[in-house]
Amino acid sequence: MLTRRSAIRLGALGGAGLLLSGGRAAAGTAPAVTPPAPFTVPLSVPPVLRPVRRTLTSDVYALTMKEADVEILPGVTTRVRGYGGLFPGPTIRARADRTTVVTHTNGLTVPASVHLHGGHTPSADDGQPMDMVMPGGRRTYTYPNQQVASTLWYHDHAHHTEAESVFLGLAGTYLLSDAWEDCLRLPSGDQDVVLMLRDVKLDEQGGIAFSMLDGSAERDILLVNGRPQPYMKVSGRKYRLRLLNSSNGRHYLLGLDNGDALTQIASDGGLLPAPVPATTVALSPGERVDVVVDFARYAEGTRLVLTNTDPEAVDRTRDVLRFDVGAPEPDDSLLPDRLRPLPALGAATVTRDVVLDFDPVSGDPTIDGKVYDPDRVDTQVAFGADEIWRVYNKDVTFRHNFHVHGVHFRVLDRDGTPVSGHEAGWKDTVAIPNGSTVRLQARFDRHTGRYLYHCHMLEHSSMGMMAQYEVLS
Repeated sequence: MLTRRSAIRLGALGGAGLLLSGGRAAAGTAPAVTPPAPFTVPLSVPPVLRPVRRTLTSDVYALTMKEADVEILPGVTTRVRGYGGLFPGPTIRARADRTTVVTHTNGLTVPASVHLHGGHTPSADDGQPMDMVMPGGRRTYTYPNQQVASTLWYHDHAHHTEAESVFLGLAGTYLLSDAWEDCLRLPSGDQDVVLMLRDVKLDEQGGIAFSMLDGSAERDILLVNGRPQPYMKVSGRKYRLRLLNSSNGRHYLLGLDNGDALTQIASDGGLLPAPVPATTVALSPGERVDVVVDFARYAEGTRLVLTNTDPEAVDRTRDVLRFDVGAPEPDDSLLPDRLRPLPALGAATVTRDVVLDFDPVSGDPTIDGKVYDPDRVDTQVAFGADEIWRVYNKDVTFRHNFHVHGVHFRVLDRDGTPVSGHEAGWKDTVAIPNGSTVRLQARFDRHTGRYLYHCHMLEHSSMGMMAQYEVLS
């Protein structure tokens, strides 16, 4: 009998399985279509969604989730599930303290639930796994945007199907700005670019082939904004690149092939206190890092490759994106020495232990020995409390990560060693290697109600590596 444990462990080892191919039946072990050579396809940028209405306090949007045929590989038609039929979905630009209202219509044949990842939203608008929009139905989500400028994203979270639906395309970016960030004069406009990184597996007909059994070795086509290993034309000036790992399970270790540093300026929850140069930037599924690259330091005609040197990367998944440097341009943007101060942490009154593992009998992925039950509250938190959570990855096979809904947290240390770079900023998702313990601290002062915490390797959360906490008034 194929248990959940054996399914995803076989996936890590490259096992085969039943494939769902965007509405087509894949032929098991039939050869997949061949992707083009790297850097032969231009980068595309997701369009910015236009509001259907504006009021004095709100921007109102409408989106329909639907299947559509798109071109991922040149000349090959692929069926996707997309917000607005787009792959990836459109970008929503929001403003701090100005409400965003989005009505989603489900034009699919499967249930959906829309989660604003990193959003401080009321519980009713968080996109709970069982709070679904059924096929043919619609749901309005209200986001108060009472948080600092940051790179967020929205994606499907319907329980048991979120891994498949996100893999088939239900994901888009949500960019929140504010007056503080405006005053810094960071690169903006065409020089502020979203880069959604993910992998995909295509069957012999060009359909997206989804299987819980697949690991990163099988999903061996890297996409940036839905295009395979594209090239990006840049001018000789500064660019802000918003790196988002929207993969179901792939980890990235990103850097430039010439060894020059990327300058980290923001993490999941907004700006860092100061820019942090780094020759490599690690991203687990769901994490975001904003970096600045000044292409003015390179001669016109220079070609730079953004590479992935994560240990799981195979030959075809090491080159991510090529930057083709053009002529210098006037540049009045800045990279200040100081960005946004981080407030001091409060005194924690509660310390909790959280364990990620697999049930030794059923093989189910668990948190604290339990699979997700929407009717069970696993943790109760007092509104306004500061808590430290010690999250331990007990699993000997998989590295995991950890995402908390409804708040941002600060990572205190990993295995007793303080973190650095983007991990030292405000986070909502953090990587936890095998056998490691991460201590994080959060203040639960945003909203009351029920929220999730879970592994954001989506096959794991789909199978039940989730738990629920409730903030009590």
